Amino acid sequence: MLWREAYAVGVPLIDSQHKELFNRVEVFMQTLRSSVSWEEKVYRVNETLDFMKGYVVEHFQDEETFQKRIEYPGYQRHKAIHDSMVSYVLEVSEQYEKSGYNEQLMQQFAGKLMAWLINHVAVEDKRIAAYVTEKGVTLDD
Repeated sequence: MLWREAYAVGVPLIDSQHKELFNRVEVFMQTLRSSVSWEEKVYRVNETLDFMKGYVVEHFQDEETFQKRIEYPGYQRHKAIHDSMVSYVLEVSEQYEKSGYNEQLMQQFAGKLMAWLINHVAVEDKRIAAYVTEKGVTLDD
């Protein structure tokens, strides 16, 4: 699940954040697939969840700020998608803690996270890039 340049939206901050997200999700998937015991994986899994709870929110805020700045017409819809994912990450994190760090829950979460990230960046975020190109928006910062 490596980053592909085809996923780039052409905004340096957003692209670098996407690359970091892809990298973290890839490491998360490798951790879950490794042959070590679940007890040995828990620390790394917890670390990824903590990262996701903070970084995803930060990234979404940066992306939404950019969308407002360029007057992206799909902003409200895009924000709703982001809000839904933040809720999902927080909900899974809470369930995971309450379950005593259930491995199966993390396996399901990882699969959904990977699929969501690829689809969101390759489809939804690319719409922002198309708008930038179509409208000739300058990307000063």
